[in-house]
Amino acid sequence: MSDVSNAIAPKTLDVRPILESGGEPFQAIMEAVQSLGPGQGLRLFATFRPQPLFRVMASRGFDHEAHEIEGGDWEVLFTPQQAAAPVETSDNADRPETWPDPSLHLDLSDLDPPEPMVRILAAAETLEPGEVLFALLSREPLFLFPELTKRGHQWAGNFDETGSAYRILVRAGRAKA
Repeated sequence: MSDVSNAIAPKTLDVRPILESGGEPFQAIMEAVQSLGPGQGLRLFATFRPQPLFRVMASRGFDHEAHEIEGGDWEVLFTPQQAAAPVETSDNADRPETWPDPSLHLDLSDLDPPEPMVRILAAAETLEPGEVLFALLSREPLFLFPELTKRGHQWAGNFDETGSAYRILVRAGRAKA
């Protein structure tokens, strides 16, 4: 039996009337989210692509798929995220979920050690304090962690759902005097 047959139908919320009358639908959306059952998603209809809502919903454990529909309106399906591997963080990492989106993305999954570590350290040095880089690696960078911390950077990372790739966020720290 497939997962689809066991899936709970998403709740539907159309906020277009609220938006068209000049209202703010955020409260209605959050009330709908609160009323969802375990494993249930939310299908949202809006007059625009609700980009700011994607991050809010991600912080509440939802992925999204957005599609433009007739008349320039948008349909967004928010689905509960699968349980992810726990995120490890450096001791100096302050709330990685509040960090800005990465300004630099590195796919280093095809490189052998120590090249990924060398490239991440070099890239981190080009960032302004507080900026974030994202890197995709083929293995957990155990030797990178202490080097980042020693340089005043923060990091958070984990394996992807398949366990075959390691994802790391590095937030640039202040230069040591």
